[in-house]
Amino acid sequence: MSKIPKIAEQELNKLLSGNKNFIQGNPTAKNMCLKTLQSLALYQEPYACVLSCSDSRVVPEIIFDCGIGELFVVRVAGIAVGPNVKESIEYAVKKLHVPLLILLGHDDCGVMKYANEQYPNVTEEFKSILQCVYPVIDGKGKFDCNNEFAKKHTIWVEDYLINNSEIISDAVKNDKLYIAKCHFNHNTGEVQLI
Repeated sequence: MSKIPKIAEQELNKLLSGNKNFIQGNPTAKNMCLKTLQSLALYQEPYACVLSCSDSRVVPEIIFDCGIGELFVVRVAGIAVGPNVKESIEYAVKKLHVPLLILLGHDDCGVMKYANEQYPNVTEEFKSILQCVYPVIDGKGKFDCNNEFAKKHTIWVEDYLINNSEIISDAVKNDKLYIAKCHFNHNTGEVQLI
């Protein structure tokens, strides 16, 4: 992958600085009121798209110290990518022109734990999620650590998006989009780059 475009680097640094505010207990986000929402009633200009797990402990706006209108957030259990998730990200890239896509996995992900326990069986419940997660295990065996599994899955999601979305792959090739693979540590509150 090419070097990070300047605008994406600025936005990534802004989010990582916000994460430090969160860790230190000093949030600074000011645009979290009705007035901000009203000013954005007819348009939006988020500076990043975040694909995050639906886990209640992983709330991008809070852990990155952001307010209304700053992030276009797509949340799904285990950051499992299906057609709707892919198209939501494509919308952020093509229509909202976000320069940065954050893929945010996390510690103690229930989807990774469940998939590790069930592999190679595809259960009737959570079928599409398992089918998204299993390619990370295939041919390699189960993971000893679910947190490492989550990190490998985040890398797999990037590959999947680039290989299955012309919109995303073209934006990356043309330096209009940078994809940052990240992992959220519950014990420290830190978002780490993978």
